[in-house]
Amino acid sequence: MARRGRRQKLPQEAVTAEIESLSHDGRGIARIDGKTVFVDGALPNEQVTFQYTRLHKKFDEARTVEVLSAAAERVDAKCEHFGVCGGCSLMHIAPEAQLVHKQNTLAEHFTHFGNLSPRQWLEPLRGPLWGYRRKARLGVKYVTKKEQVLVGFREKSSPFIARLERCQVLDPRVGDRLAELGEMIAALEAYNRIAQIEVAMDDEHVALVFRNLDPLSAADKQALSAYGQENDIWVYQQPGGPDTISPLWPVNPQLSYAPETGLSLNFDPSDFTQVNAGINKKMIQQAFELLELQAGDRILDLFCGLGNFTLPLAKRVAEVVGVEGDQALVNHARNNAVLNQLDNAEFELADLTKTELKDYPWAQAGFNKILLDPPRSGAFEVLHQLADLGAERLVYVSCNPATLARDAGELVHQHGYTLEAAGVMDMFPHTTHVESIAVFSKKIQ
Repeated sequence: MARRGRRQKLPQEAVTAEIESLSHDGRGIARIDGKTVFVDGALPNEQVTFQYTRLHKKFDEARTVEVLSAAAERVDAKCEHFGVCGGCSLMHIAPEAQLVHKQNTLAEHFTHFGNLSPRQWLEPLRGPLWGYRRKARLGVKYVTKKEQVLVGFREKSSPFIARLERCQVLDPRVGDRLAELGEMIAALEAYNRIAQIEVAMDDEHVALVFRNLDPLSAADKQALSAYGQENDIWVYQQPGGPDTISPLWPVNPQLSYAPETGLSLNFDPSDFTQVNAGINKKMIQQAFELLELQAGDRILDLFCGLGNFTLPLAKRVAEVVGVEGDQALVNHARNNAVLNQLDNAEFELADLTKTELKDYPWAQAGFNKILLDPPRSGAFEVLHQLADLGAERLVYVSCNPATLARDAGELVHQHGYTLEAAGVMDMFPHTTHVESIAVFSKKIQ
């Protein structure tokens, strides 16, 4: 059996280099003897010294040791854990420059994966920069050597949980409690059997779901419930999969949020909801403006979740059908329609990666406009059906610029749509996550 080649020994001396550009994941790019080096913590137009961290055949990786000449976009990171915690990668870049980087990333993906560009670039949607995140999954780990429970996100480029006191991007109702949560868990009998905490918040309430690998003792249930009552936090246990989540305190909690004034959507802690409530409201309004809504529209909302777009649409148009592949979310959406007394919103269960929409009775009348908000994998499998449904206008909300660009190329080059406009939304400030929106049009014969 052939032996693997030996791993190259890392050079020990620091290297001085000019940073040429920024990678999509927020690292500076330098060229050393013709080879690309991705330098963590470096920005374009800077001169830095760096230390190699990993060597590869076609590129190398490094970390900044010292910034010799700083870029105008560089700022001091607000978070004391920046550079250690892997949650944020762009906190050393001014917020406006972050948006420029994300728009450039989207444009590059449109060119590379879709071979196209929009006729118009939309102004980025801006929102709160700090304490904006209302959904998160926090890692929990008991560190034997330190006899301490850590609660937070993973270290950068590492499987280990970072030692965090607080998180500046999490809503402070939880972001300021990370060390406190670790101390509380450390006092439980199951101190080393809590694997994670699912965080979900609405305007008034905080819900924490503790993933317990073993059944909790009566004493631990009481301790968690007491912590919740003392701090006005709703506490749940999760001994298995998402279907095993149950409240410890209070007895019948119910989270809800308002996508716009006059609407209330109930959700469970494990349900998908947008992490940034402020941007979500702006995103909904922008999507509706791009759809150019008319009272008589019949609209299809694909990957509709629990009705985030569907129910606000129902207040504006004649009829809207939301389609989702998760039965629990469909049930929530239907209940939310009843809760808000909207009888022109219909919700249907379908696997959109395998489904022929025309086979369903609710699709046979067609739709003149479509909104879709797919997962990171995109919506490629369903694109060929959209034009056949009679959609003259289509708005695509995306959390992955690569799959948006791929799907945009398919819509334009294979199905006769025009990419009218696109832009980014600052859903996740200080991270490299690019949330975007695009609108397509087509003249229907």
